[in-house]
Amino acid sequence: MRVRPLLLLAAAVPLLGADRPSGLGDVVAVRFWSYADYTRVVVELDRPAHVSGDAQRLPADAAASRPERLFVDLTGVWVGHRYDAGIPVQDGLLQGIRIGQNRRDAIRVVVDLQRYQKHRIVTLSHPDRLVIDVYGPRSEEPPPGAGGGPMRLPSGLRAIQTVVLDPGHGGRDPGAIGVGGVREKDVTLALGRALAPRLETRGFKVVLTRDDDRELGLEERSALAEAARGDLFVSLHANAAPRRSVHGIETYYLDENHERHNLTVAARENGVPEGDVNALQREVAKLRVSEVSPLSRRLAELIQQKIVSGMPGLYQPMADLGAKKGPFYVLFLSSMPAVLVESGFLSNSTEASRLANPRYIDALADQIADAVVAYRGDGEKVALGVAQ
Repeated sequence: MRVRPLLLLAAAVPLLGADRPSGLGDVVAVRFWSYADYTRVVVELDRPAHVSGDAQRLPADAAASRPERLFVDLTGVWVGHRYDAGIPVQDGLLQGIRIGQNRRDAIRVVVDLQRYQKHRIVTLSHPDRLVIDVYGPRSEEPPPGAGGGPMRLPSGLRAIQTVVLDPGHGGRDPGAIGVGGVREKDVTLALGRALAPRLETRGFKVVLTRDDDRELGLEERSALAEAARGDLFVSLHANAAPRRSVHGIETYYLDENHERHNLTVAARENGVPEGDVNALQREVAKLRVSEVSPLSRRLAELIQQKIVSGMPGLYQPMADLGAKKGPFYVLFLSSMPAVLVESGFLSNSTEASRLANPRYIDALADQIADAVVAYRGDGEKVALGVAQ
């Protein structure tokens, strides 16, 4: 894996001039990450991005010394001459990134290509940003599994080897803060650290998106998972509710549809207002979710069942809130089967106390590891439509 993050901050004082219309937003930062078979470009803005039309791909123009390129227009944004020099990438897939003022009220983001197979473009909020994923080989020799676009052969039709664990929140983002001051970011990290060796002893390779108290953007978490060529993605979280009596375990998987009552949880974990989650569904519909949704659902069901029925008697009975559909950013940015585990309610005094206890965390890790092993055993049946 080759990672080359680049952060270009906008000028402290926005570029002003007589030609700039009022009411336009600014580009806050441009970042890119280079991985084995794709590069992710993120353009962060200080207000929502409005993509004008579809992304366009243009052939190379030798006369103008222009390489093959991909571009997309964003309305309501001003950059002036700030990025005239462009942003070099030169990672074997992209030559560079250019941003210019295409119209007085719109900018054009241009990705100069060295090689190309597929691309994906989505917009996210909080912070507002445009995400461009460009997939392709970085040499003439196609990578393993090339030819099918960004989605690899679904796990279950190949050996499941790599599990990506994603301890939610971290750094300046504590997540939910529960009874007694228990912080979600600490619970998720402890659970990830406990789960990793248990999966390794069961024959899996494990990748943690974070192994310390650092803050990661949701697009970066899924980028790390894709770069690791993960077969499964398990995002670890802890729940919260206004009523302290609410308690129990629930596990989410992504689907193109979702139950309305799950929007509140999705909004909290996505870090967006609840009203913005419906907009997310329009993006989900653009992705190839259906290819991995049955697999994600089966993994979610197994994790839910193992935790509820397999925890030591000291913690029984466990409240079973079910395996549910939910529109989570970190799930729909992943092209592998992906689930989000809500390991208990920090707003409930009993569960907050348990989640702060290493013995309880170890017991949770045992059950999740057993569920992943069970999934490995029947994943092929699920992928082929045999298991229901």
